[in-house]
Amino acid sequence: MPVVAAKSYIEYRNDTYWVEGTRISLDSIVYAFQQGLSPESIVQSFPLLTLEQVYGAIAFYLANRTEIDAYLAAETEAFETMPQPLQESNPTLYEKLMKAKQQKDE
Repeated sequence: MPVVAAKSYIEYRNDTYWVEGTRISLDSIVYAFQQGLSPESIVQSFPLLTLEQVYGAIAFYLANRTEIDAYLAAETEAFETMPQPLQESNPTLYEKLMKAKQQKDE
């Protein structure tokens, strides 16, 4: 009887985990799973994925939960420390720039 090789559903590239062969991040699958969505519902949200890929991603997460939770926490922290758009960080300056742009366009 031939030995079946294990499939890999997740790849690590550019410092991010991805569903192998796609541009869909593991983060997206994990957040949906943590919100209580079923694998079938996740497939509906990401029609490029197969049910097998979603189950594979969830299995990868569950097998590496501590590491992936730490990775997600670090990603969230990095996102929260990113500079805010000018519209939010300095609304007065943003408004002045928009008025100047509008006058220039007239």
